[in-house]
Amino acid sequence: MTQLANHTPMMQQYLRLKSQHPEQIMFYRMGDFYELFYDDAKKAAHLLDITLTSRGQSAGKSVPMAGIPFHAAEGYLARLVKLGESVVICEQVGDPATSKGPVERQVVRILTPGTVTDEALLDEHKDNYLAAVQGDEKGFGLAVLDITSGRFSVQQLQGWESLLAELERLKPAELLIPDQWPSDSPLERRRNCQRYPSWEFDFDSAHKALCQQFATQDLKGFGCDQLPLAIGAAGCLLAYAKETQRTALPHIRRLIHERLTDTVIMDAATRRNLELDLNLSGGRDNTLQSVMDRCQTSMGSRLLTRWLHRPLRIEQTLLARQAAIQSCLDHYHYEQLQPLLKEIGDIERILARIGLRSARPRDLARLRDALAALPKLQQQLSAQLAQSPAPHLQQLATEVSLYPELADTLQRAIIDNPPAVIREGGVLKTGYDSELDELLSLSENAGQFLMDLEAREKARTGLANLKVGYNRVHGYFIEIPSKQAESAPAEYIRRQTLKNAERFITPELKTFEDKALSAKSRALAREKQLYDELIEQLIEFLADLQTTASALAELDVLANLAERAMTLDLSRPRFSQTPCLKIEQGRHPVVEQVLTTPFVANDLDLTEQRRMLIITGPNMGGKSTYMRQTALIALLAHIGSFVPAAACELSLLDRIFTRIGSSDDLAGGRSTFMVEMSETANILHNATANSLVLMDEVGRGTSTFDGLSLAWSAAEELADLNAWTLFATHYFELTALPESFSQVSNVHLTATEHQDKIVFLHHVKPGPASQSYGLSVAQLAGVPEHVIQRAKQHLSRLETAEQQTTAAKTAPPQAVPEMPLQADLFAAKQPHPLVKDLSKANLDQLTPIEALNLLYEWKRQI
Repeated sequence: MTQLANHTPMMQQYLRLKSQHPEQIMFYRMGDFYELFYDDAKKAAHLLDITLTSRGQSAGKSVPMAGIPFHAAEGYLARLVKLGESVVICEQVGDPATSKGPVERQVVRILTPGTVTDEALLDEHKDNYLAAVQGDEKGFGLAVLDITSGRFSVQQLQGWESLLAELERLKPAELLIPDQWPSDSPLERRRNCQRYPSWEFDFDSAHKALCQQFATQDLKGFGCDQLPLAIGAAGCLLAYAKETQRTALPHIRRLIHERLTDTVIMDAATRRNLELDLNLSGGRDNTLQSVMDRCQTSMGSRLLTRWLHRPLRIEQTLLARQAAIQSCLDHYHYEQLQPLLKEIGDIERILARIGLRSARPRDLARLRDALAALPKLQQQLSAQLAQSPAPHLQQLATEVSLYPELADTLQRAIIDNPPAVIREGGVLKTGYDSELDELLSLSENAGQFLMDLEAREKARTGLANLKVGYNRVHGYFIEIPSKQAESAPAEYIRRQTLKNAERFITPELKTFEDKALSAKSRALAREKQLYDELIEQLIEFLADLQTTASALAELDVLANLAERAMTLDLSRPRFSQTPCLKIEQGRHPVVEQVLTTPFVANDLDLTEQRRMLIITGPNMGGKSTYMRQTALIALLAHIGSFVPAAACELSLLDRIFTRIGSSDDLAGGRSTFMVEMSETANILHNATANSLVLMDEVGRGTSTFDGLSLAWSAAEELADLNAWTLFATHYFELTALPESFSQVSNVHLTATEHQDKIVFLHHVKPGPASQSYGLSVAQLAGVPEHVIQRAKQHLSRLETAEQQTTAAKTAPPQAVPEMPLQADLFAAKQPHPLVKDLSKANLDQLTPIEALNLLYEWKRQI
C-alpha cells in the first residue's frame, strides 16, 4: 500500500490490475492508445521493435513506458501470441465525462496462444488446441479444447509413450499441467507448457462445472463417467477458458470421448517420418496434406488434417466414407459441389466468435452469404443422391439445415461490405430499424432542417430578418433583431438577449435540438444495441448452426477426396477379413507429384504366409520411397480415401511404426544411435500381428558387428511377432533370414551400371540384391575422384580378406588364423592387469619422468 501511495491515482489503478496478472503482458487502455509500463514496456519494445519511453517517476526513477495505437493493436497482438506470450487486455469501462479521478478500467480479455479466436491471430488451415493433462505413467487424463470451434475431447492413456504420441498428434498451442508435478517431467521441455493450480484439476469441481456447462445431470451421455483423470483435466480447461474469455461459452456444447482402440496408432517418429502435414524441414510443402488438400473451405482443410493424423479402425465408418466419395465421383458431381462449398467459408470459427460475442461485422456478412448459398447446395445434393445414393452423404445432407428467417434477417440487417469493426457504426442497412434511420437522418440532415425551418418561419411570421442559428453554449435558436422582437409569436420563448437582437426557442426547435445534439452518439449507441441483439438472436440458433457447419466441413472433405481420386488417378481400396496387405502398382503420392519423370510403380504382396520383406538394394535406389508409399497407402485407406495404386486389398491395421533416417536429440542428451535404438525398442515392445512396421537401416549408427547383430536380432523378433514388416538393410547377411523363417522373403530394388555410372531402375524384384553400388552413389554425390579410386583399393583389399576368412572357416581347426575381435565392454570377466595398475597409480603425485617410465613399462608388458 505504501508503494501505491507513491504513485498517481491512474498508476495506482494500473498497479492494482497488474498485480493480478504478474506473468502476462498488460495492454492498458488510455484514450487512443494501449500503454505498457515497467518490465512489460521493456519486453514489448524488444519483441515488437517499438520505442521505449518513460512517464513520471517511481522511487526517483523514470517509469519505462511503450505505446501502441488502439486501431493498430491487432497486428502487434498477433506477433506476441505467435511468440508464445500471453496478453491481458485492460479497457476503459467507465464514462470519462462522469468519472471522478481515473476512468474505471477492467480486464476484459486475456489472449493466450491456446485461447485466441481473432481471425488475424490464427492460422486458418491449422487447429489451435488448448490441452491439459494430469496423472502419472500408470494413467494419464488428457483433455483437449479448440475454443475456435467448440470441439472438446477427453481420453485416458497409459504410459508416457502413449501420452507423448497424442501430444505430437495434437501439437497443442498451450499445455496446462498441475503445479505439483515433478519438475523433470518429459512435458517441461514442450513449448508453452505452464503449470496451473492443482485444485483446478479436482474431479468433483470439474464434474459439477462440466454438467453446468452442458446443462446435464451427469456425463454418462457423453460416455465419460468412468474417466476421472480426464474429467479433472477437462474441468481445468473449462475454468481456464472462462478466465481468459471473460464471457459465457455457449458454443462448447459437449464432450467427445476419444479411444485409442478406434484409431490406427502412430508415434511421434512415425508422424515425422511420413511427413503428414509438416516436412522434415518443418515446412508444409511436399507433404501428404499438401497433395491431398484441395478443400474449398478452411474448416474442411482442418478436418482433413485431423483425419490424416487420426486414421480409423472402424470399418463401417471407412466404408461409408468410400461410398460417399464414390457418389461424388459418379457423373462428376464433385464439380458441381465444390463451387457451392466455396461460398460457405469458415463458418465454424465464425460461429465460435458469435458464441463468444466477439464476432465482427464481416463475420456476420460471411455468415449471411453462407446461409444464402445453402438452398442451392441442398438442391445439388438432392439431385446427386437421386442418381448416386450414399447413406452417409444422405445423413450429412439432413444435417445441413436451411435457415430462411436468419438468412433474411442478416440480408436486411448487414450492408454488402461492412467495416471491420462496429466501433464507428455504418454496419446496418437503412430500413432495418426506423429509430436508427431517424437518428441517422437527423445527424446527416440537420443543416437542411434548419434551412427549411428558417424559410417556413419567415413566411409564417412575416419577419424577413429572422435567422435560425446554433452555438455550442446555447444550442439552437431563432434570432430576431431587437426592433422586431415585440412582433415575435407568442409561442417563441426568449432564450438570450443580445445588444441588437433577441434569441428565442420554440417547442419544435427544442424537440429538434434534443434529438440533433445527441443524434450521432445515440445513433451509434442504437446501432451497437441492434448489433448485440442480432448476435443474441444468432446464439439462439448456435447448436443447429454448429451441426450444419460440421456437416459442411465433412462434405467438403469428401468432395475434395473425390476430386483428388479423379485428378491423381486413385483407386478404391478393399478391406479384407483375411489378414493381408496387397498393393498393385502402388505409388508414393507426394514423390509422384514432385518428379518430372514418370513414377515407377511397384507391387506389394503380404499374406498370412508372407509377412515380412527383407529389402536390399543401393542407396537412392528407392527403398525408403517404397516403404513410405506402403505406409501412406495404408494410412489413406484408413481415413476412407481412395489410394495411389491400381488396386489395394488390406486388413485393418492397429498401428503404423517407422524407423527411418537418423537424427540427434541434443536437447534430450541422446545421440543419433540412442534415438534409433529408442525408436526400435518402442516398436519391439508394442508391435502386434496387425501392425505395419517400416525398419530402414537399423544398426547403422554403431560398429559393423554390433549393428549387424542388433539388426538381425530385431528382424528375428519382428518375424516372431508376425507383424507386417518391411525391413530395408545394407547388411547382406540378413538375406539369410528366409532360411529360418518361412514368412520372410527377400526383395531388392534394381539398378544397373552403364559406362561406370549407376542407373537406378526403382523396380522391386524378388530375391536379394547382388551388390550395393555404394561407391557409384558416392561418385554421384560429388566425392572427389581420387577418394573414389582410393576407396576402390580399400574395397578390393577388404573383399580379399573376407574371402580368405571364409576359406579359413572351412579349413581344419588348427589352420584357422587368429582374427582380431571387437572389444565388448560387458564381456570381460577379469580386468586386464594393466587396468589394475592404472587404477592403483596416483597420477596427481607422478613426476613427468615417472609417468614416462610407467608408459614404457606398460608398453613392454603389452
